[in-house]
Amino acid sequence: MKRGGTSVARPRRLRFEGWIAGLGTSSGTRVVLGHWQRSPFGAFSDVMLERADGERLLLAPTRETADFIGATYVFDSVRVVPVRVGVAAHTWSVTAGSLELRFVTARCGPLGLLLRAVPGALARRTAWSVLTDRPARWVLPGVRTRGSARAGRREWYGARDLRPIRLVSAFFEGVDLGVTAPVEPPVRFGFGSVPRKPALTRVTTTVALGPE
Repeated sequence: MKRGGTSVARPRRLRFEGWIAGLGTSSGTRVVLGHWQRSPFGAFSDVMLERADGERLLLAPTRETADFIGATYVFDSVRVVPVRVGVAAHTWSVTAGSLELRFVTARCGPLGLLLRAVPGALARRTAWSVLTDRPARWVLPGVRTRGSARAGRREWYGARDLRPIRLVSAFFEGVDLGVTAPVEPPVRFGFGSVPRKPALTRVTTTVALGPE
């Protein structure tokens, strides 16, 4: 593409396809799990935690993924640790360094059923994320489907499923984080939060590197 006689390269766009789980705990710690089945880095999972005192922590499996996520979102500390996720029926088991987490998904509600009808090809289109941004804010306060990230990056989220989740157990650094609670206050890693009610969302995330 040329602008004013000068060649301008389009921002490189990276696509991540998988699941995001967001939940709160009675201790005040909020947890966001990204479980990516397809990404530019291969299949991997990462965990973002925000403690009751506001400290934001990233747990990522490799230095490469930690650097990318840390350059896109805001954290107070970053740890490179093994992150393992197991899924058996409706039960998810997560180990990420000193975090041990288990939760169970429930059946989709009306919104989840509606999202499941969205074709994958449509969810991957950034125009769809632009169109759904305002309705998402109305239905799920705090949730955004598009916005700005660090380093001039832009992001779009296309959801295709939404399932309620119930916490079974959560321990971090040997401390019991308590029972399931709303994600409140909203997490502050990026431009938006996860749903207030603990939920697992199937999503396609597109990240544009550099300004639009």
